Amino acid sequence: MPLTNLNALRAARVETDPYDYLVVPGFLDAPSLEQVNRDYPAIDSAANHTLESLTYGVAFKQLMQELQSPEFAAVLGEHFDMDLVSLPTTVTVRKFCERTDGNIHTDHKSKVITVLVYFNEKWDNEAGQLRLLRSKDDIENYAAQVIPSGGNLLAFRRTDHSWHGHTQFVGERRMVQINYLDQGLFAVVAQRASRLGTHFMKNVLGMR
Repeated sequence: MPLTNLNALRAARVETDPYDYLVVPGFLDAPSLEQVNRDYPAIDSAANHTLESLTYGVAFKQLMQELQSPEFAAVLGEHFDMDLVSLPTTVTVRKFCERTDGNIHTDHKSKVITVLVYFNEKWDNEAGQLRLLRSKDDIENYAAQVIPSGGNLLAFRRTDHSWHGHTQFVGERRMVQINYLDQGLFAVVAQRASRLGTHFMKNVLGMR
């Protein structure tokens, strides 16, 4: 049985304020979420981890296969009027959030669509909820706020004004991020180099 709900994704509506995005509450139902969390990677640091660097159980492996499947890419691509099936992707996994996370930013130019799926079973904190922002310098000026729990899915189109971020939160915040990349090899290399540079700035220099 699939862990994800493609029919819910099909039924989602694309919003355009402040940029193109969609939210699918409960993209994983409670039993699926429980299975995935049981088999979630044993991560002990607050950083993005590549899928290839992690070990995990059967349910998490199945989820990664579903999220990287042509079927998922095709349904998502219909919403954004893009052929995502042919695009390269990157996948990163997180388990913890630290005080330097959540600063307002847009994603790297090599990314065309960003997908976030959240795995905390509940979320009782106002902090740490992702905000889709109308401004690059005001975390309170947001069009939508997504609770990072309950198998919720967020997908948005990367633009020069696709500002997003969240208020400071320290603790467990389980998340998988899938990025569909510009098809050019340079864009793929640039995105990966940018990610390595971000890790260097945060981990070595204490910056974001």
